[in-house]
Amino acid sequence: MRVNPFQIAARLAVVSFCLAIASAVQAQGPVLLTVSGDIAGPDAAQFDLEALRALGESDIETETIWTDGAHRYTGVRLSDLLDHVGATGSQITATAINDYSVTIPVSDATADGPIIAYEMDGAAMSRRDKGPLWVIYPFSSSSDYRTEVIYSRSIWQLDRMTITE
Repeated sequence: MRVNPFQIAARLAVVSFCLAIASAVQAQGPVLLTVSGDIAGPDAAQFDLEALRALGESDIETETIWTDGAHRYTGVRLSDLLDHVGATGSQITATAINDYSVTIPVSDATADGPIIAYEMDGAAMSRRDKGPLWVIYPFSSSSDYRTEVIYSRSIWQLDRMTITE
């Protein structure tokens, strides 16, 4: 079998690029979120608040079934986070601080889909207020987001995600 040196170089470049992306933004302060499983790079990517902010901020203004009235949630798009870590699986097991977990299909991670919120109305969310991280869907934007299945995926006190096939 003949080895093509250009194919080897191209594969090494792709692997190096994925490792650089996965490690470009890592936690320097207290870790809020750990992402592991089918991702590029290290065994797990860890994010503090600043590392999450560095991925780009997005806002969703929505009502929820757990809060009174509409609120503005700020966070990182789930799609941006998954792109950043090089996620290749089809399922996310999202787990909260108290070990409660839900399964979120990677297909939910669209440009207009959920964010991992770290602020509500411009203020950090405490554990008492479902923080420090809460998966928020744009519930008010479409009745497609106001279903029991989607509500069940809106996990609060999120602290880890595992990507699997």
